[in-house]
Amino acid sequence: MASKGKLLIIDDEDRLRQLLARILQLEGYDLLEAATAKQGLRYLDTGTIDVVICDVKLPDANGIELTTTIKAAHPAVEIIVLTAYGTINDGVTAIKNGAFDYITKGDDNEKIIPLVSKAMDKALLQRRVSELENKLNLKFGFERIIGTSAGITAAIKLAQRVAPTDTTVLLLGETGTGKEVFAEAIHQASPRNAKPFVAINCSAFSRELLESELFGHKAGSFTGAIKDKKGLFEEANGGTIFLDEIGELDHDLQAKLLRVLESQQFIKIGDTKTTQVNVRILAATNRDLQDESAKGNFRSDLFYRLSVFQIILPPMRDRRKDISLLATSFIQTYATKVNKHITGYTAGFLAKLEAYNWPGNIRELKNVIERAVILCDSNELDVSLLPYEFEFTSGKTANQASTFDLAVIEQQHIQRVLAHTQGNRAEAARLLNIGIATLYRKLKEYGLE
Repeated sequence: MASKGKLLIIDDEDRLRQLLARILQLEGYDLLEAATAKQGLRYLDTGTIDVVICDVKLPDANGIELTTTIKAAHPAVEIIVLTAYGTINDGVTAIKNGAFDYITKGDDNEKIIPLVSKAMDKALLQRRVSELENKLNLKFGFERIIGTSAGITAAIKLAQRVAPTDTTVLLLGETGTGKEVFAEAIHQASPRNAKPFVAINCSAFSRELLESELFGHKAGSFTGAIKDKKGLFEEANGGTIFLDEIGELDHDLQAKLLRVLESQQFIKIGDTKTTQVNVRILAATNRDLQDESAKGNFRSDLFYRLSVFQIILPPMRDRRKDISLLATSFIQTYATKVNKHITGYTAGFLAKLEAYNWPGNIRELKNVIERAVILCDSNELDVSLLPYEFEFTSGKTANQASTFDLAVIEQQHIQRVLAHTQGNRAEAARLLNIGIATLYRKLKEYGLE
């Protein structure tokens, strides 16, 4: 018979403890016995115990004080207090200190069976909830963010500091650097994590459609509006809304968003009264909003409200020491998806990854790994599985120059043309409108031979 759970009995009266243990063992519980508080705490620290039955008077501790100690160290453990006749007040005090319930010694032993059953149900439910929370953290929390480089570590620390607050956060970084992953982690680590997390890409909709998506509309407010519709701000009420590509927001919608930030109120399309919400706003962009504000493309008052707390996510070219960690994680993910046993990659494969400039950042790395896993017929990935643009990438770590560096731009353009011609250098020279000798010189100069 499968165990119903694990119990610990702490009582210095051997006969009573052994009798109680026997009764509960017959009910299908696993039992541990301790005659002292010290021994009981040692069991709690070394094993998974669901319910504790503890006497008030122990040779080395007071059971009521012990209840507080146990709950502080093991909050999911339920405690039933055993109290002698005439000391029921001790049991009541123990409950105030976190005990599940109490029972008077000398009562019919059958009373304890349903009491233990209820305590066990609660303890096991708490354990399941805790396991689910841990899974959520692994899927959406900061544990999901991989990397030990200085830039990503600094970004994680900032995000963890701001997560428990209601402060608006602006995530900055190039496309593909993981801004939505950070937004989800901030929400998951916040007091709002039991409420919705709603994300929307502001560049994916027309101005009219985006207003309806964000704020909702009333039936008949425009052609096709056949019924009332809740907007995403209402859907996210009590939780968090993530506005990706906020720099693409229309000027009129910028004004409406500013009002939400200031008052948590807005007016639906076609409505005459305000709608009140309680929403935390996280936003992201790959644009320089301060520069856009100076040019008149983005409201300066909205920029300052959004940028109360900024977090800059580094591009992949500044995170080269993280590439091996990310690649390993993605290999495990995609190998599992396609049911392949892939243990890793060759040194040459990693060298190519670390030398590449990653204009598409993490998103591009994921795509490259997924493609390689699909094509792989062995237990490790090698350079033959990389796209054409990697064929001409040096095995040495690339210079971490700005993408505005003319030499970097020229190098990348040559790589793209060679990929287009599938390595045909004569054809590449023709398309580049340079002599073949010049192309060979540039290939040597950039380490692309």
